[in-house]
Amino acid sequence: MNDNKYNGWTNYATWRINLEIFSDIDFVEEDFFDGKCEAQWVEDHIEDALFTGHFDTHPLVEDYARAFINQVNFHEIAEGINDIIENG
Repeated sequence: MNDNKYNGWTNYATWRINLEIFSDIDFVEEDFFDGKCEAQWVEDHIEDALFTGHFDTHPLVEDYARAFINQVNFHEIAEGINDIIENG
C-alpha cells in the first residue's frame, strides 16, 4: 500500500501549496465567497499566484512548477477553506 499523506494532507504538494499560498488569507474577514469555495477557484488562484508574469525567461521552471501543481488535491484545499469559513 502506498500512503503518501503528508501532515494530514493528501500529499506534500497539497500541504505545501496550502501552507504557502492560502495560510495567510483570512477567509472569514475577507468574505471571499458568496457560498462555498470550489476546487476550481483554488486551482485558478494557484495559477494566478504562480504563473502570472513569472516565467518569461525560464520555461523549464514553469514546467517543473506545473508538474508539482498537478499533484495538488484542489478539492481538499477547498474543503479546508470551507471548514475555516464555517467555523469562523
